Amino acid sequence: MTNNLLFNKAEFLLSAPSIKQAPDDTGKEVAFAGRSNAGKSSAINTLTNNKKLARTSKTPGRTQLLNFFSLSEDCRLVDLPGYGFAKVPKAIKQAWDRNLAVYLQERQSLKGLVMLMDIRHPLQPYDWQMVRWASASSMPIHLLLTKSDKLKTGPAKSTLLKVKQELAKESLVDNLSLQTFSSLKKEGLSELNERLGVWLA
Repeated sequence: MTNNLLFNKAEFLLSAPSIKQAPDDTGKEVAFAGRSNAGKSSAINTLTNNKKLARTSKTPGRTQLLNFFSLSEDCRLVDLPGYGFAKVPKAIKQAWDRNLAVYLQERQSLKGLVMLMDIRHPLQPYDWQMVRWASASSMPIHLLLTKSDKLKTGPAKSTLLKVKQELAKESLVDNLSLQTFSSLKKEGLSELNERLGVWLA
């Protein structure tokens, strides 16, 4: 099955407030993580060619649950709660962070993490935290510099290079790949498709 066919078959499976309510920890999963305004839901919808699959919102922080989408009997995509930006009570934010940490540390079927950052504001403190965690856990991570259509080609390439250099300075490039991406123009879609295909193969 080609990757396109696999992703085009995506269907909403369930929303879980915590890992206890998640689907059985079997098969393979790829999770999407990022700040609340990084464009996670849009990227998932572009990848699956289904504008209504993941809920997008102009209000950052709408994804407050672990949202699971099935691709086949044993492959899933997971839209994780957005971090860092959402205007929610502190107690809720702490609960999200806890759920996120438990999911990332304990989920055996998790084969890779797609981390999304707005290309105009990359490597915020929470992003560093996530990359360092992935590195320490030997979790493969693919960085998507989203909304690349907001910059011209030159500045976009320059930001990509700068992010690569910043990560290299801290020796955080093992198990890590990165690219620019635009949900609006579907730029970088085949590269993302390929990466996920490897993880879910």
